[in-house]
Amino acid sequence: MHRGGPPPPHCPNSNRQVLEIDNNDSAPRLYQVWKGNNRFFLGGRLIFGPDFRSLFLTMSLILVPVIFFCMFVCEGLIDKFPQHLGHLIVVLSSAFTAYIFVLLIITSGTDPGIIPRNSCPPDTDDDVSSMSTEWAGSQNGVYNLPPIKEVMINGMIVRVKYCQTCMLYRPPRCSHCSICNNCVEHFDHHCPWVGQCIGKRNYRFFLMFVSSTTVLCLYVFALCWLHVRDLMVSYHYNLWKAFMKSPVSGILIMYTFITSWFLGGLTAFHLYLMATNQTTYENFRNHYDRKRNPYNVGCARNFREILFAKLSKPKIDFRAEVKSDPYGMFSSRSTSLSQLKSSCDVEIRNRQTVTAEEVDDIQRRIESLHQLERCGTQSINHCDRKSYRESTSNPHLVNPEIGEDHGDGDRKKTGGNQ
Repeated sequence: MHRGGPPPPHCPNSNRQVLEIDNNDSAPRLYQVWKGNNRFFLGGRLIFGPDFRSLFLTMSLILVPVIFFCMFVCEGLIDKFPQHLGHLIVVLSSAFTAYIFVLLIITSGTDPGIIPRNSCPPDTDDDVSSMSTEWAGSQNGVYNLPPIKEVMINGMIVRVKYCQTCMLYRPPRCSHCSICNNCVEHFDHHCPWVGQCIGKRNYRFFLMFVSSTTVLCLYVFALCWLHVRDLMVSYHYNLWKAFMKSPVSGILIMYTFITSWFLGGLTAFHLYLMATNQTTYENFRNHYDRKRNPYNVGCARNFREILFAKLSKPKIDFRAEVKSDPYGMFSSRSTSLSQLKSSCDVEIRNRQTVTAEEVDDIQRRIESLHQLERCGTQSINHCDRKSYRESTSNPHLVNPEIGEDHGDGDRKKTGGNQ
């Protein structure tokens, strides 16, 4: 039971996370109130996507074949190499698998380049010539397309769109991921196998993960064939009997053959994208089929820019304390409304339940504040003229003494008639 005053109001919103903050905490961390769909671990140090559970599937698809390889295939190959070099096969496969897992965690748990959200929509630029003519309002004043601005990149005009969710004009090559609900810098794609967006800050780790997994598949594929070949020579078996002798080798050969084609093709595709300085998102949308790519600066420079450039710092410190307005959704121009909403979102120290009447009361208060803000945008002179016309239409409101005089005169006339 709540004591010491009424419970703080709770705003029901499926898009907001309920804050459960201890009374001893001075302020929540940004990752605790972030409006995106990310999942945070280790106090906001690791940032995963909403489908981070797919990591367990990806890990099992790598780990299980390696375990079977070390248990059944390497056992028959260890004695075939002199001076105990056969043990090196197990060590290399285990170490390479651990290395791939590290790359997978880095790719999935790193900020891909999330763009900070704006606290309010940007003001309209005075230079309306930068706005695209395709974004024109209809006769009813409703816009059919999001606003588009044009910027100059390496001597070419590039269009950037306005994000209604993040309330900002996206930087070039930035896109909003509908799964993570974030604008991501240099957005490539959202990978379901790693459960994270692939962007500017984790693209190189993603490429290293895919290429390293391809090498591991080829490594297991080659050694399994070597084991089958050894059985065929030692026991004078044909291929079918050798597979019956070591069925795990046959299964791993088929499994790694399929995955090598998939991962190898994916690696080759991303090598092509790096050579031409494209993203998967741009390539699938055919952005540069009929025009020059303004970001292509040559194959060598493209590889150096993507793989060897210094990793940029994240634009958001998710571990920072939020003093006020953590969602960044309210303008300073509507102070009363922002205070009411922030009181619903931030100043919750313990999770409380409210009745339906209290929820309706909160909604009515917010609607009334919206009406006051809309009224405040009207012209002051227009309001003055309107109030003047209303007051002059009733002389009793203009001068109460006139009404009193007229009342006295009427009473005198009535008395005289009597």
